[in-house]
Amino acid sequence: MHETEVNDLSDDADYAASMQQGSSSFARSDSGRRSSSGETDGAEIVYLKDNVTIHPTQFASERIRGRLKLIKQGTALFMTWIPYKGQNSNARLTEKDKNLYTIRAVPFSDIKSIRRHNPTIGWQYIIVVLTSGLAFPPLYFYNGGVREFLATVKQHSFLVRSAEDANVFVVNDFQDPLQRTLSSLELPRAVSVLNSPSTSVTSNESPASGNQEKTDGSAFDSISSGVRQNGRQRQKTNDPARDLSIQVLEKFSLVTRFARETTSQLFREAHMDGYVANERRKQDQSLVDYPQIPASNDSPKVPDEVPVVSDSLELDKLSLVWGKPRQPPLGPEEWATFLDSEGRVMDEKALKKRIFYGGVEHSLRKELWPCLLEYHAYDSTYAEREYLVSVKKLEYETLKNQWQSISPAQARKFTKFRERKGLIEKDVVRTDRSLPFYDGDDNPNVNLLHDILLTYSFYNFDLGYCQGMSDLLSPILFVMKDESESFWCFVSLMDRLGPNFNRDQNGMHSQLFALSKLVEILDSPLHNYFNQNDCLNYFFCFRWILIQFKRELEYEKTMRLWEVLWTHYLSEHLHLYVCVAILKRYRSKIMGEQMDFDTLLKFINELSGHIDLDAILRDAEALCLCAGENGAACIPPGTPPSLPVEEASMYPQQDDDIL
Repeated sequence: MHETEVNDLSDDADYAASMQQGSSSFARSDSGRRSSSGETDGAEIVYLKDNVTIHPTQFASERIRGRLKLIKQGTALFMTWIPYKGQNSNARLTEKDKNLYTIRAVPFSDIKSIRRHNPTIGWQYIIVVLTSGLAFPPLYFYNGGVREFLATVKQHSFLVRSAEDANVFVVNDFQDPLQRTLSSLELPRAVSVLNSPSTSVTSNESPASGNQEKTDGSAFDSISSGVRQNGRQRQKTNDPARDLSIQVLEKFSLVTRFARETTSQLFREAHMDGYVANERRKQDQSLVDYPQIPASNDSPKVPDEVPVVSDSLELDKLSLVWGKPRQPPLGPEEWATFLDSEGRVMDEKALKKRIFYGGVEHSLRKELWPCLLEYHAYDSTYAEREYLVSVKKLEYETLKNQWQSISPAQARKFTKFRERKGLIEKDVVRTDRSLPFYDGDDNPNVNLLHDILLTYSFYNFDLGYCQGMSDLLSPILFVMKDESESFWCFVSLMDRLGPNFNRDQNGMHSQLFALSKLVEILDSPLHNYFNQNDCLNYFFCFRWILIQFKRELEYEKTMRLWEVLWTHYLSEHLHLYVCVAILKRYRSKIMGEQMDFDTLLKFINELSGHIDLDAILRDAEALCLCAGENGAACIPPGTPPSLPVEEASMYPQQDDDIL
């Protein structure tokens, strides 16, 4: 990314305080260099970068900004990252939470490698991996600076590019062997604890430990003593899962061996069909209702679903977090209780929770979907929403007129317009034509689909039109039954799902990658099976994610699923846990029949129309709760349907090379 400032922090009081703190650190360093005591060499700050950020979760409001430094003392090089104090007003992210991420004077003798990542969309970031096998959370450079960081490290420490991966830089590897752990750095996956039980990080020696009141300078004051103790630290033998607190371990190693063992305990699986006795299967069924799916004579035979839980020894644990029963849809009378006299939603979170567990009656969707899609604000009044509708209607007509005014002569010289118009015309005539709403020749609703999609291709000319967009618009038009309102709701949806249709497929690849990581921590036997059969690209789930299960469910169930997903009640990425839940239910079938990729793709396609939505939503909720922060850490920031925080994040980054 260009070095121009993306976030102007000049008026940020906390930022200013941190600048003063940094200045005092410089002053101490200068005085140290001028000291004639001769006890130790002074500390010199050789690199400093502000606005370097850690993303603890996928939520932008919980990101932690701080200052990254490289500090030279004698011949030793150290790295620190200190968060700005009081920068975040979010009550869920306390100063104690931020302190867990603080990196205090880590010597480069304890660092094994640095991985640089230049995403097509988003900010550059680095991953610093310790010799113990643990890794710090990704450090995002909002304003650039990765190239300078690596160049500075190279000036003061031995740094070589890995022969296996050009974006991995190995520290202090004089023999330059291929790093066995680098295969785990296809980030933003998490870095695991090494198989060896030894580690230099203990509960009281963690990079996150230390007095919360320390400043940059006081943190660096302890470097010399840390170096003296380093030899003893490395001789200690500890089990990270026992010695580290769960909180610190989750935050620094993200998905560690400890996390995988914990989740596998919660979801211990039967290895094959005959592993579980009938009595145990009955006991599972008594806990969670899994209706069997009947197969009709004229449809592909779909196997009975396999319960997620197979081991009765874990039932007590699992019942604590299992998905809650689904509720009836939200009706008009109950909806009225959420509104004040002027139409404002009084408790947005409670409303989202209610919709998450039950959906919305169809008669209310026209009123509630614009709120769920954030076209209307929850705290807007009846009058404000009515005014917005009238203003947006005029704006839509202006946009539509852009392509309606193109003459046949101009169209002959406008290749892109002809291509998009032709593709839209082909798609809309085969979109949901079995529904009465879109059935028949010269159906006016099919014409509306065409006009809205062509208008959107001019509104978002860079993205244009891609196959699948008509599937996303169809239910919206069916609900809103108004051209302008449908367009703007579709715009709001595409603001989140637009990256699914990028030419480079970056948005899809990030979701498929995250899905792979979620399966790895929530169903390790299935992950291992996919790994052995070259199925880790998860392309068989491509259609699920691209159009949000639109072709896998009946029309009404599709609308119910979408409104549940749009609440973002548990996670912005609940659709990925839905994918895991479906795969988990059919794991025994997939593994038992030794499906290869082609067979698996055929099997997944034949599940269309045979998915029990309520049961899958319960499973997805349970999986999301059990994965917790580890699951959120598997999902790269900015992964759809996350909204980009900064406009600059929508543009590709500059490639910078230092070696």
